[in-house]
Amino acid sequence: MIRVVLADDQALVRGALASMLGLEPDIEVVAQAGSGEEALEAVARIRPDVALIDVQMPGMDGLDVTERVRALVPSCRVVICTTFGRPGYFARAMRNGASGFVVKDSSPEHLVDTVRRVHAGLRVVDPALAAESLASGASPLTARERDVLREARQGGTVSEIARALHLSNGTVRNHLSAAIGKTGAATRAEAALIAEERGWL
Repeated sequence: MIRVVLADDQALVRGALASMLGLEPDIEVVAQAGSGEEALEAVARIRPDVALIDVQMPGMDGLDVTERVRALVPSCRVVICTTFGRPGYFARAMRNGASGFVVKDSSPEHLVDTVRRVHAGLRVVDPALAAESLASGASPLTARERDVLREARQGGTVSEIARALHLSNGTVRNHLSAAIGKTGAATRAEAALIAEERGWL
């Protein structure tokens, strides 16, 4: 029996995925989570064979959860299941230790097959997405620039971003300027949007 922890912040999607996987004779959904923190707690407690994780969740996102899961329970394989088949997300997922990456408009059969193949020790990725990821290259942003853009995405002022990240106003301005330059954007809002679309945040 393949024991699966399922994490998605949308209850309807989570329930539908759990029901679909539950129909398989060799797969059991042993826990469901609605946030990154809940997913991590469930994996640590249950130590499942596979964690099926969405990217965009409240709190810790699925890509950060993937890295933590692989460090905490190395035997647990991670499959990213997301609406957003972005090259940047794919690259970060692979870098953080994911064994599979599927988009939610895949067929149910493909998702089930992915869970089985990942459990067997294989990697399952979309060839077109892998090629696009290689073509677009790695994120040029530093970790701090990503932090600042994440905060800027929420519309905070320089002072608010500085307070949230325990930085000086000048340091925040420098990081924003660098991020705007690296993304080729005209404003910090545009830089955050570009970075998000490319999966760099």
